[in-house]
Amino acid sequence: MSPQKKISSFEFFLSKKVGKAITDYHMLDANDRILVGVSGGKDSLSLLDILSKRKRFVPVKHDLVAVLIDDGFVTRHLPKLKKYLKANNYEYYIERSDIKEKKKDFDCFWCSWNRRKALFKAAEKHNCNKIALGHNKDDVAQTFLMNIFFSSEISTMSPNQEMFKGKMHIIRPLAYVDDKDMARYAKLNKLPVCLIKCPNKTKNNRQLMKKIIKSVERVFPDAKTNIVKSARRIREEYL
Repeated sequence: MSPQKKISSFEFFLSKKVGKAITDYHMLDANDRILVGVSGGKDSLSLLDILSKRKRFVPVKHDLVAVLIDDGFVTRHLPKLKKYLKANNYEYYIERSDIKEKKKDFDCFWCSWNRRKALFKAAEKHNCNKIALGHNKDDVAQTFLMNIFFSSEISTMSPNQEMFKGKMHIIRPLAYVDDKDMARYAKLNKLPVCLIKCPNKTKNNRQLMKKIIKSVERVFPDAKTNIVKSARRIREEYL
């Protein structure tokens, strides 16, 4: 890794939030080999950076493996990302996926499902037992509302999701971190964030949920935090 430098109070604050999420949801075990899905966005790059820095002092022995899924959207950014990963001595791999060419008219669910499938294959290939994704608190809250409004169910992104009868876990260490703080962290650490041109970026249901939550937060600032907390405080006698 690059030479250590003194971290700011903001970085320390964010690291503590990540540590609390990891502890609350038991995301880390001894000898874990964790695949970190790197998309080139601020969240995934920040997640990789935070986990790498935490690895220096966390007493639980584990390994991190950065994996980029080249789905066609990130292709032109690969040289910049490879340079960054190599310069920081990350173990990394690039796996090809034909998401962009496979289907011209696709939605967010289809794209996400195929990327997840590619990550599962990469995890198996590189002997990883956990996959760390860069979903933050905003993503968790938005998904909660999306599932209520559009799927008639109460569910969201689980911070620690068991897959394939426990053989694999998807973990989300940024579950307690706000999206705006991830943007600040990436800028502060000069991470090589890539602007991915997704055709559905501005017209999906997630953007609608984002607007709704922002609107409520103007009246009640803790709205987003409470949405996330509610997933752990289900009162079944009132359902």
